[in-house]
Amino acid sequence: MIKLHDKYFKPFISAEEIDTAIALMVEEISNALGDEIPVFIGILNGSFMFVSDFVKKYPKPCEVTFIKLASYEGVKSSEDIQRLIGLTQDLTGRTVIILEDIIDSGKTLAEVHRIFQNEKVKSLQIATLFYKPEAYKKDFKLHYIGIEIPDKFIVGYGLDYDNLGRDLPEIYQIKETQHMTNLVLFGPPGAGKGTQADFLKDKYNLVHISTGDVFRYNIKNKTALGMLAKSFIDKGALVPDQVTIDMLNAEVEKNAAANGFIFDGFPRTNAQAKALDQLMDSKDSQINAMIALEVDDEVLVKRLLQRGETSGRADDADESIIRNRIKVYYNETAILKDYYTDQNKYFGVDGVGSIEAITERLNSVIDTL
Repeated sequence: MIKLHDKYFKPFISAEEIDTAIALMVEEISNALGDEIPVFIGILNGSFMFVSDFVKKYPKPCEVTFIKLASYEGVKSSEDIQRLIGLTQDLTGRTVIILEDIIDSGKTLAEVHRIFQNEKVKSLQIATLFYKPEAYKKDFKLHYIGIEIPDKFIVGYGLDYDNLGRDLPEIYQIKETQHMTNLVLFGPPGAGKGTQADFLKDKYNLVHISTGDVFRYNIKNKTALGMLAKSFIDKGALVPDQVTIDMLNAEVEKNAAANGFIFDGFPRTNAQAKALDQLMDSKDSQINAMIALEVDDEVLVKRLLQRGETSGRADDADESIIRNRIKVYYNETAILKDYYTDQNKYFGVDGVGSIEAITERLNSVIDTL
């Protein structure tokens, strides 16, 4: 992650991926032109790195020049583009290939075609390293495309954000959600996870998403996902991970303005953890930490038996059931502990003591994220 001025950007396309894309473009164009000597024209400022790397890879004689275009200063959302640096050579009868760093709306491309209307070139072709098909609004043909990308702001490799970032050798994508704290909260039965989740969501203004509650809500309200989940449950089958992820996605979408989320009861497997990472990445966010409340087994058994006396829950009244639930928890958590440890995101917190003391320990971890 990098910060340029007031914006954060996350890694998007590596220098190696860029180099590979350029090499493929060079090969395609070189094969298409044969022995013809083309004139490559870069569009400044953004294309200077692309043009440099492109012509260094080009295996045959070629000519290179630049033009610079810019929107009229002081005019917002203008369709007008002016040529700041123009052509200085006769291109009559020549094959001209425009080397653009990126094509999005196609506004610049329209001006390029206007400029070359009177140049009497043999052929005008467009090659762009990056292309945003969702944003492209023109009908001009794009002859060569390096990498198609979504319609999000990028910097690096010649592209800037308010004059910063052109020098970066790779591409970064804007991180639209700037300040989210997302936690996976774990704890064995009886660890007080629910109590602590209530304190944490209030202190940090987070949304607590309990998988159990989400399932019950969707099934009770007969949503499409709830009915789908129920169809598996009624057959005694496991609900597919994708159904659960889709439910969580809906909860995240409903709380798009939240400062972050506490995920409770999910993930349970490596596959689910990866799916959750992908979900948060699609929201321009990430899981910041897995926090596990650590409590001795005998303390847990005692707590749950006491809870069973007042709650009436059968699974809190039978010691053998309690110990099996604890065993299942450790089997699941051990896998996830390794997953998040590899990302330096696992934090074990002592779950024994007063509620206030445990809360303070959790706060001390979260405040360092």
